[in-house]
Amino acid sequence: MSPWRDRLRTAMPRLAVIAHDLAMVWVVWQGLHRLRFGVLPNPPHLPLWSTEVVLVLAAQGLVFWWVGLYRGLWRFASVPDLWNIFKACALGLFAIVLGLFLYNRLDLVSRSVLVLYPLVLMGLLGAPRLLYRAFKDSRMERSSKASVRILILGAGHAGEALVRDLRRFGTYQPVGFLDDAARLRGTKLQGVPVLGRVRDLAEIARETAAKLLVIAMPSADASALQTVVAACERTGLPFRMVPRLQDVLEGRSLPGELKEVAIEDLLGRKPVLPDWKAIRGWLGARSVLVTGAGGSIGSELCRQCARHGARRIALVEIDELALTTTEAALRRDFPDLEYIPVLGDCGDPAVIAHALRLAEPEAVFHAAAYKQVPLLEAQLREAVRNNVLSTHTVATACRDAGVGTFVLISTDKAVDPVNVLGATKRLAEMACQALADQRSTRFVTVRFGNVLDSAGSVVPLFREQIRNGGPVTVTDPEVTRFFMTIPEACQLILQASAIGTHEAIYTLDMGEAVPIRLLAEQMIRLAGKQPGRDIAVVYTGLRPGEKLHETLFHADERYRPTGHPKILQAEPREVAAQVIEHAIAQLREASARYDREALAEQLRAAVPEFQPVGQHPPMQASGTVVAFPARHARKI
Repeated sequence: MSPWRDRLRTAMPRLAVIAHDLAMVWVVWQGLHRLRFGVLPNPPHLPLWSTEVVLVLAAQGLVFWWVGLYRGLWRFASVPDLWNIFKACALGLFAIVLGLFLYNRLDLVSRSVLVLYPLVLMGLLGAPRLLYRAFKDSRMERSSKASVRILILGAGHAGEALVRDLRRFGTYQPVGFLDDAARLRGTKLQGVPVLGRVRDLAEIARETAAKLLVIAMPSADASALQTVVAACERTGLPFRMVPRLQDVLEGRSLPGELKEVAIEDLLGRKPVLPDWKAIRGWLGARSVLVTGAGGSIGSELCRQCARHGARRIALVEIDELALTTTEAALRRDFPDLEYIPVLGDCGDPAVIAHALRLAEPEAVFHAAAYKQVPLLEAQLREAVRNNVLSTHTVATACRDAGVGTFVLISTDKAVDPVNVLGATKRLAEMACQALADQRSTRFVTVRFGNVLDSAGSVVPLFREQIRNGGPVTVTDPEVTRFFMTIPEACQLILQASAIGTHEAIYTLDMGEAVPIRLLAEQMIRLAGKQPGRDIAVVYTGLRPGEKLHETLFHADERYRPTGHPKILQAEPREVAAQVIEHAIAQLREASARYDREALAEQLRAAVPEFQPVGQHPPMQASGTVVAFPARHARKI
């Protein structure tokens, strides 16, 4: 078939709609005039076609096209389409009056006809559209009698929109809503009844023979969601949820997609609302460099920088596959930005100097680090080399190159460290502090706790163990940790960086500590199994370098609020720059010899508060002790 015939076939439905609408204009104009003049003893002659009628059709047709009436589809006609039709009819009346006034001073045009014209025309244009949609919906509903029966939890806007989407697919049949609002009891949304409350879910699911449950409460807080999920779990039926708007906007979920309930949805953290204006004002049109760009935090930092205004992003990464994957994802999602991939170890002075020359960054985010606590206890040399010496190398290169801002990604384990990870991160903080100079690079340190779903973290480990049938291994039934999602952590890193203090340590408010035992049990339930029955939970004991509870605050770092409620600024403890520089030099020598004993001795000397697990700290001298309110674990 020739191309013009293909185009004609494609255009035929739209041409038919245009013909229908113009025919309705002719019917309304002629019909109203004949009714108006038909009551007169000597009615004037009204020809079926005249120059006046042609002007009416032309004026109204142009308005229809200008308003965009033919960009929609009858199949999905709705209230916004009716409003669009009303606007087109009202504006069309204005165009008709203007055209006929210029043509014949509105001769033989009834004023009552002009009043009724837009209302009657709106009815004749809107009714066929709505009837057509109702007809298609009824056919779809009849064809879905053997489809999956769904109960929807939440009779709000999200639930109503979900029903419309499900009916279009035709493979799902909504059989009812559940909602705790008393005013909705016995009502219907889109013809689907509100059958009861969420606590009655198990009974209603049996009565309706539901096969799938959908949680349509995208704005529910974690406490409410925990209650709903518990009710879903008691039914034994599979369940999904409508994604939050923020997840859709940030590309983590697709519009209309039903996602599984993730563990981060149940952690009890309220959504963080960054000050995007401040972030974009600081980051906009800047060149940035990210070390460890292929890691969990590094790759998300790159995405956040790309999304919020950076013009150039340099990616420094030692893992070639991670570098390739991250760069490809950025180029796909943000094709208009400039990317500079650099493969190499950021602790190599030549590599970081090369990257700085290529990118000429105004901000550097140092996310490269080793972070596995038990592993690093036996790998002291690599922990010191990567976490301390590489940080010093990158920070020094940034200062010498005149980079505006250097951001060190640190950890809550640097507060009163009891393991090698915490001690090396604390020394990295001190090294950056020793380099700080009011006239040069601004050094910013951001601390936070465990990050959900980051590489090597407990959540993917539990997920893999559950997938393999268990057991799920937990170190201790009492162990707790602070958690934050990867996007949330990166947003707060950018927020802290944008605050503007020349030398600062920022601690992110991690909310309440989460018992790891309850985290494991909830993940097992989310997988549709029961802990202890389908999947065993085994306690293995604390691993080397681990402690039961982490701390977020140090007593000597006086904390004060910032412009963001989730970010606290600590007053850095005094460090002697010459002492730190000497310690770094000694560590470099010991690292070159692979002298682990000397490394351990130097690390303890440089970080006096470092007390490995199992060793008792020395008696504290008398003085002022700053107490912070205890945080209580929250059941998830």
